Amino acid sequence: MKITLLDCGVSNVASVERALQRLGAESQRAATAECVERAEALLLPGVGHFEALIRVLNDRKLRAPLCDAIRRGVPFLGICLGLQALYDASDEAPDLTGLQLLPGRVCALPPVAKLPHMGWNRVVLKNQSRLLKGIDADAYFYFAHSYAAIEQGEETVAACSYGTEFVAVLEKENMCAVQFHPEKSGEAGAQVLRNFMRLCA
Repeated sequence: MKITLLDCGVSNVASVERALQRLGAESQRAATAECVERAEALLLPGVGHFEALIRVLNDRKLRAPLCDAIRRGVPFLGICLGLQALYDASDEAPDLTGLQLLPGRVCALPPVAKLPHMGWNRVVLKNQSRLLKGIDADAYFYFAHSYAAIEQGEETVAACSYGTEFVAVLEKENMCAVQFHPEKSGEAGAQVLRNFMRLCA
């Protein structure tokens, strides 16, 4: 199965693409609604500002086909900002709505620690996880963000703490997302991508 990466011009598409290639995955970039509609599996990588990502999705008319694909069961993985975009809104761009596939608001991490949260951290398993299968509980993942989903719902399968506890991994049916960057997280991150590839098969 070919994994379609949404190329919004504001993300880490190339590094995710290389990580998938190293694992033998076939991938393609998509920047049009037609490509998203035809996708067998979708991946939304994200680096940057919530406003920039949402505006690109809106301007290129990618929002509706992306949401429709996820709702009809197409396997989906969001990375970093790709996780945050799933929620109703974000304090980073309060005038814009997210994809509204999950209830809640993305909030700024508290200023009790140095921001952005950048570097290696562990996650704590909250529920059974398909993405984290086969990964040691003490594994570290690479984070780079100043905003996060603080409120945890039943879709939260792992959390991380940095100033406050936030959603690190979520899974809801075919929809998965991680706040960290698997493409920069060594073998543990590679295993996350392998596990997603298995979900796509």
